[in-house]
Amino acid sequence: MRIGQIRKIAITAVVAASSALAPAVGWAVTGTYYDRAFVLAAHEKCRLFAAPVAGALSAATLQAHGAALRAGATEADLTTTARRARARAAEVSCRNPELVVVRDRVTNAFQGWARTPRMSFPGTRAEWTANRLRAAEPRWRLMQASMTGASPVTFGLVADAEGREALSAVVSFVGQPRPYAVRIVMRDPSLAARPWLTAAGVGTLPPEAQRRTVWSAGTKAADASILVEGRTQGETWRFPDAGAEALAALDPREPFLIQFLFRDGSIATARFEAGDFAAARAFVALGTI
Repeated sequence: MRIGQIRKIAITAVVAASSALAPAVGWAVTGTYYDRAFVLAAHEKCRLFAAPVAGALSAATLQAHGAALRAGATEADLTTTARRARARAAEVSCRNPELVVVRDRVTNAFQGWARTPRMSFPGTRAEWTANRLRAAEPRWRLMQASMTGASPVTFGLVADAEGREALSAVVSFVGQPRPYAVRIVMRDPSLAARPWLTAAGVGTLPPEAQRRTVWSAGTKAADASILVEGRTQGETWRFPDAGAEALAALDPREPFLIQFLFRDGSIATARFEAGDFAAARAFVALGTI
């Protein structure tokens, strides 16, 4: 890789970092993703960054991946882009002086980003809200809000008072009996390799035969600190870690459902968007502040 190319990537990476993961409006569809993927691959080869900066860069790379998909790139496009970025990084010597420029500029840009306590990750129709502030009571680390009928449903990662996180859904039903089970319903990539998109590029669930279900692993009364404002009671339904891994693998344009099952055979459904769950989760993984 020529020196000028490395310098250009350094500058682009710094601008991308200072955007604090803002939507990539005005950027080339895959250009930002290529630049971040190159710097990340160079780090994996040469250990350029301390852990907080590397974690921030990983989250930013995932966000650029989602932004490119929403801008019209295909997964095949991005696979090729990532392959090119890794190949370019493999050609660069870890002793290349321009790589030092990349390291210093990206470190300076992402150090402040890594200290950011809260961040929103907008999607097509919904957003994930991340919170890294320490708390002495249970708190949402990552959440997206929805409704089923008139009842609010919040879904994401809840941290208990000891900081242990669990994928959870919190619901406050009014005038209904308690559900006996809750499940996440999403596309199963092993049965439908690509997301189902409408002609307008909006994600939709595939037929039932190509869906995956993740069942809840337990329930308890919701702590007041994680209830929707104005609600005084609710239930927390916890899911296994496999649910988070499955959601992180979805296309950001895809919906998924949280379904509450009742003994009379009825089902209450809340709709969510995968969005930048993977990037937001990586941001939360940087730790509390």
